[in-house]
Amino acid sequence: MTALLPLLSVIIAIVAYFYYLKWRDQWVRSRPFPEAWLTLLTDGLNIYSCLSLQEQVRLRQLILIFLARKKFYGCAGLVVTDQMRIIIAAEACLLLLNHGWAVYPKLSSILIYPSAFRVTRQELQADGVVNSAEHRLLGESWSSGRVILSWDDIENGATDFTDGHNVVLHEFAHQLDAESGTTNGAPPLRHNTYKSWSKVFTENFEDLRERSRRRQTTVMDTYGATNPAEFFAVATETFFEEPQQLHDRRPDLYEELCQYYQLDPRNWHLPRTNQGAGTLTD
Repeated sequence: MTALLPLLSVIIAIVAYFYYLKWRDQWVRSRPFPEAWLTLLTDGLNIYSCLSLQEQVRLRQLILIFLARKKFYGCAGLVVTDQMRIIIAAEACLLLLNHGWAVYPKLSSILIYPSAFRVTRQELQADGVVNSAEHRLLGESWSSGRVILSWDDIENGATDFTDGHNVVLHEFAHQLDAESGTTNGAPPLRHNTYKSWSKVFTENFEDLRERSRRRQTTVMDTYGATNPAEFFAVATETFFEEPQQLHDRRPDLYEELCQYYQLDPRNWHLPRTNQGAGTLTD
């Protein structure tokens, strides 16, 4: 019995910590959302006013949790402002509106550059030679609990939520993907079946690759043809920013994403007077 006491103590400590985190998140999201933050949110993220009142409340609660648990760091001399923190948190949490209260548990920090940043990578060529190549990036998602973003491109994405390009949505889709243990285009599924997900995503990925090879017009950015992980991230961008186009061109993919995110962004892109009860109207 004495030998079991250390193990029992560890189990009790783990359970207590779990309930502490749950209580902390409940306390954080019950706090009033500062008026100054609400102004930054409504002025900086155009799509916010198109959400239902219930979605707006939930988004603000998720933002409070996000900001309480994540650290922000400016890079290349950038000074991080509340505007930056609010817009990044809001767009990241759009992906979680109906995903419970687990707000990217493996993510600890967000690094922000003033604009697109350059990185040097070692790349293996077809002939087996390894070369150094410089890349200009808008964002990166790391499995070590970090996301790196370009503020110029964040602002562009928040202002125009209809062009299918959004670096925050893209990189945080990678974070969701990585929750399965590897970034491969197959995040943990709660409402979808893995059989259907695999079939639909594989078929659409291969179709995008073929259309990219033939230089045909596509609703999704052809960067999604790079690999399955990028396909999921680009599909997420298109799903939220060009939902009707994606539904019309790739209805099976759209349905899988509706089930995964548990929402239909087409409702946010309707004329304001046509939105359902409980939404804001002019």
